[in-house]
Amino acid sequence: MNLEEERSTPHWLQRTEILLGEAALERMKNMRVMVIGLGGVGSFAAEFLTRAGVGHMTIVDGDTVDLTNTNRQLPALHSTVGKRKTSVMAERMLDINPMLQLTVRDEFINPETVKDLITKDFDYVFDCIDSIQPKQYIIVACKQKGVRIVSSMGAGGRLDPSKVQVADLSETFNCPFAQQVRKGLKKKGVWRGVTVVFSSERVSKEHMMMTDGSKFKKSFYGTSSYIPALFGLHMASVVVREVSGEVKKAKVSEVDCG
Repeated sequence: MNLEEERSTPHWLQRTEILLGEAALERMKNMRVMVIGLGGVGSFAAEFLTRAGVGHMTIVDGDTVDLTNTNRQLPALHSTVGKRKTSVMAERMLDINPMLQLTVRDEFINPETVKDLITKDFDYVFDCIDSIQPKQYIIVACKQKGVRIVSSMGAGGRLDPSKVQVADLSETFNCPFAQQVRKGLKKKGVWRGVTVVFSSERVSKEHMMMTDGSKFKKSFYGTSSYIPALFGLHMASVVVREVSGEVKKAKVSEVDCG
């Protein structure tokens, strides 16, 4: 491939270029995005970003595909049960864009590693995990380092796609998960300035099951096939709309979170 061919838009991105323009597509190619958590939200967010032409991505997840994931998670098929989610997603993403610069981190988030994992090199971090305490680690690390973050709140227990929206964490409502995240972050000095995707649809405890408390998770809600994917879509839209100039780039400054 000569230099001119390398600079030209790949045929598979022509529809995106028609919509966004050549300059925006070039900015997308240079973007660096980390997606943490490859479940129902994160797997779709990662795919949408890949198909949009984001050129540098890091995916993080320490889990394997379980049969119960099949109703809502992109990497979950009967043929992939037991495989690493990162491996399944990496193969899929590189099949979409063979030129993607992809880093795979097959690990779970914990307080000791998150500060080293998140660096100023990233334009965005997508927090797609569903455990409150690790989520707070990620958000605080991003705020401390001045890295923009889009965080997924509770997708479980919802059925109405029209209630899913993008907002600042401080503006969320009818989301018990977001309420717990806000409560924990306030203790760490974070009050606002966290872009989130949430649903304003009320949830019922009738659809909740308790767990043994492992993996920082005390309970979970039943989940539809499409709401987590819609959360991932909204997260990806934040990046694409910023690159296109539809939304103003948020100014993020480093803060002292204690």
